[in-house]
Amino acid sequence: MASAGEAGVARPQDNITEAHVKATLTADKGSEADLVSWSVQDFTKKGDNYASVVTSVSVKYFLMGKDQTASYVVKINPQRSIGKDFADFSLSVFKKEIEFFQEILPLLNSELTSRGFSNLRMAKWLYTSLEKDKEMIFLEDLRPRGFHMFDCKKGLDVAHATLVLQELARLHAASLLLKATAPEQDLADRFTYIKVDWMSFSANGKKMFNEMCSGNLGGAEELLKDRPGYETAKHWLNKHKNNSADLVERLLVRNAKFDVICHGDCWVNNLLFRYSEEGEPVEVMLLDLQLNRVASPATDLNYLLYTSLHGNDRKANWRDFLSSYYDTFRGVMEAGGRDMPFTLEELHQEYRDRMEYGLLFASMSVSVMLRESSDIPDVINMKKEDIPKFMEEGRQKTINMMENNPQFRSRFLALFGEFIEP
Repeated sequence: MASAGEAGVARPQDNITEAHVKATLTADKGSEADLVSWSVQDFTKKGDNYASVVTSVSVKYFLMGKDQTASYVVKINPQRSIGKDFADFSLSVFKKEIEFFQEILPLLNSELTSRGFSNLRMAKWLYTSLEKDKEMIFLEDLRPRGFHMFDCKKGLDVAHATLVLQELARLHAASLLLKATAPEQDLADRFTYIKVDWMSFSANGKKMFNEMCSGNLGGAEELLKDRPGYETAKHWLNKHKNNSADLVERLLVRNAKFDVICHGDCWVNNLLFRYSEEGEPVEVMLLDLQLNRVASPATDLNYLLYTSLHGNDRKANWRDFLSSYYDTFRGVMEAGGRDMPFTLEELHQEYRDRMEYGLLFASMSVSVMLRESSDIPDVINMKKEDIPKFMEEGRQKTINMMENNPQFRSRFLALFGEFIEP
């Protein structure tokens, strides 16, 4: 039976039923597997979950004359009370991820495996429930295979970042092989929800995004105001702090030369790594595909390198990073008998042209990543009326970190390193 939550507290996890677990077990182990017992085992901490509630189910079952165990990760629509626009957005991105796992990923993997490559490194999808207000996705639990989260307070080093970039290259290139199977059709038109984006929502949705960005960018502008050498950065922050939605909309304008299926949310919290006995990263898994879209690969590259690396490491290695990405991309395209759609030099320029995309999201995320767990806001249970307080508290905590946390100060200032070229 399911484990109980806190007395009197209704949690999305409590909507998991035995029928859900049986369907997942059958999809994973086959119809001969008999469910013996199950329990919900929460394993995430505050700050891990932004777009959905994530928990796990531990299962005992009987198969082939043996008692056995398994575990599954469950993603649940959080049903936040922030207003209809946000509720509609949450449900739509949930359906985007379902579509990716059930429809898009099998096609991408078919393109790769038919050319001798392995499947994309993502958890195996097992079962979906679309019961209204109780939507859930059951996925393979990667922890028993030795995969771990990276400490988000540390910037990814070269070895970790290179693994991620190579896997993004496989995802992006596989989408072009898929596109080649129906070249006359827009890749985004082949699916239903990939075209649904937060940028396509109502004016109220854009207004909420602008309000959330304005506090972060305004706080960043305040942090830089007395620092010499950051005049260009201060001008950029002032220009975009009240209209970030327009900036993102511009940076997501499609260019046929660079159209690929993007992850859309590839940063350190959406990655798991497996390590060798010597502690070296040897494999990465990409998580959380709820923001997948057709866009320039440079949006994924900038998003990753700005949000998840220290700026000094990004600035010193970006050319090598793009070369590694490009070589992997080219290898997939050559195996598929297709020409590269762009040169390495064109990728360099595209990366620079979309730089602001990574900078915008990094300037909002770095203060959250480097906060103590007790200071991380409870976004899952946030209500609409909590947003102004949330934004002001975040601004004050960021200012305090700038004064008292050398790690944050270094990471934050390095974000704007490209603005202070000698």
